[in-house]
Amino acid sequence: MSANPAYNLSDPGTDPFAVAEAAAAVIRERTEGAPHTVALVLGSGWGQTGDLIGETMVRIDNTDVPGFGAAAVAGHSGVMRSVAIGDSGRRALVYGTRTHFYEGRGVRAVVHGVRTAAALGCTTIVITNGCGGLRPEWAPGTPVLIRDHINLTAHSPIEGANFVDLTDVYSPRLRALAREVDPDLDEGVYVQFRGPHYETPAEVRMAAILGGDLVGMSTTLEAIAARQSGLEVLGISLVTNPAAGISATPLNHEEVLDAGRAAAERSSRLLAAVVSRL
Repeated sequence: MSANPAYNLSDPGTDPFAVAEAAAAVIRERTEGAPHTVALVLGSGWGQTGDLIGETMVRIDNTDVPGFGAAAVAGHSGVMRSVAIGDSGRRALVYGTRTHFYEGRGVRAVVHGVRTAAALGCTTIVITNGCGGLRPEWAPGTPVLIRDHINLTAHSPIEGANFVDLTDVYSPRLRALAREVDPDLDEGVYVQFRGPHYETPAEVRMAAILGGDLVGMSTTLEAIAARQSGLEVLGISLVTNPAAGISATPLNHEEVLDAGRAAAERSSRLLAAVVSRL
């Protein structure tokens, strides 16, 4: 991350939107002003998506861009890419990693990629994750559209008296578009826990009682920030494992990564096809 103190997102005196503008300026310069219309945040199991969307035109190390840091989680890439969307002349900004809330860098850092995408001129963001599934019929490797979420982090990226409507935070239009690509896609409610530990069986049962279908450690704060910035949001989860208590097998991060890798081609092809229609 840049040593410039003006880009310190953890400093209460720093304007996070100004840092996003500075980050967008660097990306704009590196990509020679190419028009970026969509951004993608790739979670576990979604890494091949950028390759399938189109040709990668520019690669930028996260640490070269104000406010961004290196990847902190196995299975993620600390590089962002400017990817041609077919031969449309448009570009997708593809993030190979995200900042998770449990890293302790604060909510501003978690949503910095979202705000940077908006500052760059993107109008749509696709937020993906690998997660635990509460429905037994969702085997590992099943992609699920997010129709709503429950934020259990007890935090929000919105500061001050800014009352943002979250009624349709996950765009019905984009979900319908995704189902045109794959009519078998199911939908569910995503529940974000703080992490980094996996949820207990009791917490999973609580999530189900609250109306949750998917549990994980990301996405909701990013979606809220995207809504605040005026971005249209498509959220897709990849079920990498049954949530705790759904299966008798203890959870293991390496097994989560293995499940993500096994399903990577199917999920990535799905998402690339959706992006081509945006």
